[in-house]
Amino acid sequence: MKRRDFIQNAGLIGTGLLLTNGLSFAQDKTFPTVRVPLSKRHFTSQAIEEAINEFTVNVRNKELGWLFGNCFPNTIDTTIFFGTKDGIPDTYVITGDIDAMWLRDSSAQVWPYVNFAKKDEPLRHLIAGVINRQVSCILRDPYANAFYNDPAKVGEWSKDLTDMKPGVHERKWEIDSLCYPIRLAYHYWKVTGDIQPFNDKWAEAVLLTYKVFCEQQRKEGPGPYMFQRTTPAATDTLPMSGYGYPVKPNGLICSSFRPSDDATVYSYLIPSNFFAVVTLKQAAEMFRVIRNNNASADKFLALSSEVEDALEKYAVVDFPGTGKIYAYEVNGYGSYNLMDDANVPSLLSLPYLGAIENTDPIYINTRKFVLSEDNPFYFEGKSADGIGGPHVGPDMIWPLGIIMRGLTSKDNIEIRKCITLLQTTHGGTGFMHESFHKDNPGKYSRSWFAWANTIFGEFLWKVYKEKPELLT
Repeated sequence: MKRRDFIQNAGLIGTGLLLTNGLSFAQDKTFPTVRVPLSKRHFTSQAIEEAINEFTVNVRNKELGWLFGNCFPNTIDTTIFFGTKDGIPDTYVITGDIDAMWLRDSSAQVWPYVNFAKKDEPLRHLIAGVINRQVSCILRDPYANAFYNDPAKVGEWSKDLTDMKPGVHERKWEIDSLCYPIRLAYHYWKVTGDIQPFNDKWAEAVLLTYKVFCEQQRKEGPGPYMFQRTTPAATDTLPMSGYGYPVKPNGLICSSFRPSDDATVYSYLIPSNFFAVVTLKQAAEMFRVIRNNNASADKFLALSSEVEDALEKYAVVDFPGTGKIYAYEVNGYGSYNLMDDANVPSLLSLPYLGAIENTDPIYINTRKFVLSEDNPFYFEGKSADGIGGPHVGPDMIWPLGIIMRGLTSKDNIEIRKCITLLQTTHGGTGFMHESFHKDNPGKYSRSWFAWANTIFGEFLWKVYKEKPELLT
């Protein structure tokens, strides 16, 4: 089934589950078992199980304990396929309901487990396997965003007008697809001290990332990437013969698609350029310390500085009544798109990604904008308020946006509000979803979306460790 068709159907499926299996908390306060049985789990981590036990024992809000126990382990319970290849760990990670590995999603899905890996050797090997698999994916095609487990598989998007290769699920060029693997690798290295994954192939993949970033600055023309798809959805294809609308080279990097997998309007996607600045600096440090390659490290830092300077010059606009804010997209000619999308990287998520402090005045103004009716994808309803995006459509709020609001907030009242919203909008299922209707949490898309589940667990665990009083 095509992804967009699945998304449309999943809302109906979710509503049906709510009506037929009696999982609604309002109907059943005993919190029925919805986590996958032990015998059917793909992977079990002693450290994660201990965290679940600690949380559920110490948090008096039993529904939050139930949700944490369901959501936090969802990635390892249901989406991990762990093994070895050529004697090294190899981990294939699906998103949930779609049997394909997104570079973005797979990184984000295992990210919250990294802090537990130092005391759990099997978990460490699993995460190292994700890094190794991502390297093989990038070397196969650095412009692709999603891959199959079988390198020979030809999938549903094989007729897309682009340079499709076997083993590639989808070939939408997104800056964040190459940032996330570096972010994961850097965090893994800092936590565990393990350098085994960072071999010659890993270095080749990072150098290829640098090459693509330079190509997509488009200083020497549009570059080698183009993409078109026969589809009724404008957000699933690119105009202008597959290259997107024109940009004026200014040092920023073009991203043909957003982290939602929707096409950009203006290709200089600001949140993803901020992300690139961060990850290029991380790559430089790893090359200098681990690889003893100062020449490449210097190149990464030079590109990072160039993009950072361009962001200062071109990413900021004056918004009436608010002041200076970051645009979501620009084109270098003076045009800009003012909005935010719930998918990460987003403008809201910049502190979470280490791109900017949440005390930065321009970020504070931007946050005010994106969490208001001035953002065309901020929705307020009977059940919740939050950010959505074009991918699912009007009035559909994404838990990812609420979670990110909580993770980037310094306001205890706001953090507590985010926890309450998430607790009351799981549609009676015990899990997070891709999106839910602002007036009816029982109408949702994607009942099995591991990224939303695991990052919700990350959010709850952070609050539990830093501000446990907010969980009562």
